[in-house]
Parts: sequence; C-alpha cells; structure tokens
Amino acid sequence: MAIHSLKDVPSVIPEGLTLGCIPDRELPFDAYISKTHTPLSQLPEGSIIGTSSLRRGAQILSKYPNLEIKWIRGNIDTRLEKLQTEDYDAIILAAAGLRRMGWSDDIVTSYLDRDTLLPAIGQGALGIECRSDDEELLTLLSKVHNDEVAKCVTAERTFLAEMDGSCQVPIAGYATISDQNEIEFTGLIMTPDGKERFEYTMNGTDPVELGKKVSNKLKEQGAYEIIKRLNEQH
Repeated sequence: MAIHSLKDVPSVIPEGLTLGCIPDRELPFDAYISKTHTPLSQLPEGSIIGTSSLRRGAQILSKYPNLEIKWIRGNIDTRLEKLQTEDYDAIILAAAGLRRMGWSDDIVTSYLDRDTLLPAIGQGALGIECRSDDEELLTLLSKVHNDEVAKCVTAERTFLAEMDGSCQVPIAGYATISDQNEIEFTGLIMTPDGKERFEYTMNGTDPVELGKKVSNKLKEQGAYEIIKRLNEQH
C-alpha cells in the first residue's frame, strides 16, 4: 500500500494496481503568503510572486499582468525562509501541504478561491494505491473512502488524461458536488504568459464522461494546439 498526494499520481495507473481509496479531501485551494500581509489585489506594480508552478504563474499573470513571477525552489520551510530573505514580495503554496505540515493559518494572508486561482488536478486529495487483487485490503480501505471526493477527482483526472497534459502545460481542473447532486467541473488550459486562456464548466452525473466532455470543449476552442506547441518546445 502507498499513500500519495493525488495531484502527483499519473493519470494512468499501472496494470495490477488501483487507487483503492480516496479519503476526505483537504482544502484544495492555494495559499497566498505576503511578506507585508498586503492583499494580492493591492500589490504594487512590479511586485514579485514566488511559485514553482506554471499553473499558478499563468493564472496570476492573466489576472494581474502588472505583477512578476519568479521561480522558487525548495520545501515549505525553505520557501518561507526565502520569502523573508530574498526579493520575493509574496509566495503561493498549496494550502493542503501547509496544513499537513502543521503550519498555522496565521502565516497565510489569504486562501485564493477558484475564481482567482483554479487548483491543480487532484489538489488537496490523497490517493491510496494498492494491488487490485488485494480484496482484504480493499475492504478495509472502503471504510475511509469518500465517494463524493472520488467522483470529483475522477472527473479531474479524466480531463487531464484526455488533454494529455504534462508539467510543461499550465493546466487546472476542479470539481465539486452541486446542490442538485451533480458533479460540476471546470477545466482550464493556459499559456505560461497568461495571455491565452481556455476554460469551460459543465455539470454531469458520470465523472468519466464529464471529464471527457470538458476536454472536448476545450479542444474545440483550440486548447490542444497550445498543449502540442508547449510540448514540442520541450
């Protein structure tokens, strides 16, 4: 058995293995941490945002083209230290990672909602991987399985697989269960500079079909050409 951050799990699981359990999801959004506790919308022109994610950088540049994105490396502790000692005005980290490492909400200036920064595929969720024929373990894992979260991340991961997304492409997707008990899913593809944006939201009951339909809608808009171009550059 292996426990993964689901956003790091490939969209295709090797034969003989399965995601035997998707437990409750931690906060799926990103945390914005400012050196001076200045709200993101009030940062002065030219302020430097540190991130290690093309997805975050592209969305920030799309919404706030007056800001600058600078790559930042290291674990959470290292990045928080660099915020104080280097020329970053703010950094953006996954909220789930901060919480799982025991960091207090006090260090967070704000959590960025889906309209500001759409999460990564599977962000905040865990995936417990095991052998697909281990019936005893699968039965035990079923006790902590969250079916609603599983449906949501299945839609997200199907979208990722259909778009053939890679780490070279700013890609995001987030699903929730609506009041009508349907899955509402938003998929997003962007260029790294934030200037081209392809986004679509759709509701459905079958997570696999929903992920495929949103993928097809974005392909119709021209998003797949962006993916091919970015992959060819690398």
